[in-house]
Amino acid sequence: MDFQYSVLRQTTVVNALGMHARPAAVIAGMAQDAGGDIWLSDGKTVVDAGSIIEILSLCAIKGTEVSIFTEKKEDAALADKMKDFFDIGFGENENE
Repeated sequence: MDFQYSVLRQTTVVNALGMHARPAAVIAGMAQDAGGDIWLSDGKTVVDAGSIIEILSLCAIKGTEVSIFTEKKEDAALADKMKDFFDIGFGENENE
């Protein structure tokens, strides 16, 4: 990546529906609590994690690897929280 970041977490979209509006809104809401910028990347595109539209533009389907970057080290716990949200399938895997 051609930008400066302090924290990196990597995860994978595991739910069958992939990234859609509800989890994108939750992630954007989490990003609003950050002390600095947070970005998501699928390895090709970097988007602002505070923007639902930008998150959805990743078109992240099940199996997409996603990196979470934070501008400030103080936001490491928030990056962990986002990673955990991805790891549990956005709380939507009960029927799989």
